Amino acid sequence: MSSCKEEVNVPRPRGYLRIELPETRFQSFNPATCPFKFDIPDYAIPVEDTNALAEPCWWYLVMPKFNAQLYLTYKPVKGDFAKYLEDTHTMVYKHTSRASSIDEQVVSFRPGVGGILYSLGGEAASATQFFVTDSMNHFLRGAVYFNAAPNADSLAPVQEHIRNDVLTMLKSLEWK
Repeated sequence: MSSCKEEVNVPRPRGYLRIELPETRFQSFNPATCPFKFDIPDYAIPVEDTNALAEPCWWYLVMPKFNAQLYLTYKPVKGDFAKYLEDTHTMVYKHTSRASSIDEQVVSFRPGVGGILYSLGGEAASATQFFVTDSMNHFLRGAVYFNAAPNADSLAPVQEHIRNDVLTMLKSLEWK
């Protein structure tokens, strides 16, 4: 009787390549003309932003192994701290149409270095964003973007790896 049953083809779920994540070592990033320094992963290549709209101390940390980059924008605080907070909030929450969640983790490592690390779930274009500040003189914002269509399932291990490395970077941040 079983030979008379019609075989039902069920589509297989999409598979993804296994991604080998490197053991991260950190190296000092101390741009001479910028008022900050911190440790960056050894797989990241710092490139100064030379876009016509770029301001001093705007950088990319290019991560060729992951086809990603971390955009860093620095702003000196001169009575406009509330504006920088609002701009950051706006940029993070622009992703609500694609993000399934936005988690805010308050980070405070020592006096003068604190902020928020944002973790965006789902198909958001940037799953890791942050700002750190001393709220008096310095404001540093960052966002990780991949040069690929957002796919939370396939990028999840890499996103978590980079998010952990970003947290280590922020812990090492010092204002000059």
